[in-house]
Amino acid sequence: MSWRASVVTLFPEAFPGTLGLSVIGRGLGQGAWSLDTVDLRAFSDNRYGSVDDTPAGGGAGLVIRPDIAAAALDSLPPDDRPRLYPSPRGRPFTQAQARAWADGPGLVILCGRFEGLDQRVIEARGLNEVCVGEAVLAGGEVAAMLILEACARLLPGVVGNAASLTEESFEDGLLEHDLYTRPREWEGRVIPEILLSGDHARIAAWKRAERERITRERRSGANNP
Repeated sequence: MSWRASVVTLFPEAFPGTLGLSVIGRGLGQGAWSLDTVDLRAFSDNRYGSVDDTPAGGGAGLVIRPDIAAAALDSLPPDDRPRLYPSPRGRPFTQAQARAWADGPGLVILCGRFEGLDQRVIEARGLNEVCVGEAVLAGGEVAAMLILEACARLLPGVVGNAASLTEESFEDGLLEHDLYTRPREWEGRVIPEILLSGDHARIAAWKRAERERITRERRSGANNP
């Protein structure tokens, strides 16, 4: 059975979006993974199709009702897939987490909107709050696509050259080194001579040193070698 993603959203038409493009979309089309959506609005209990209400205790915005969110989640067949809720207050999403989820059966993601989601359904349905970056979005759809793309590209057969997955940012705690290609000189800027030397040991050492330097400069809190 292929890796399966289910997304609960007010905007099912947003999917697959960029997930249908390039190698990720090719993997989707070839069955390396699957994607289905659940329309949250279909579980509304009123003729207006609303799924939210005013926050208890007052405050700005609206909150997605727990009964409606739970009904949408419960419409999916029970399985062992982790259930996620993208949220600025969630635990940071990492490459290690993407790899762990890619090794599993798939994901269920509930995309929030408005002010957020009633805490009771987060607890009752075991939703894991996940933060994809320290910025606030209008909804969870873009965050869901980010999470799914990060996982899907790690699935067997999705990326043609598997070696490309082992020498990139975050795989070993370091950021990636600078990249170059032809032409050899462009606008007075040249490819570092060592990369053209053919000396594989020296090239590997240069790449490692550059990765350590870039990580020190751009991730001041990182644990660097």
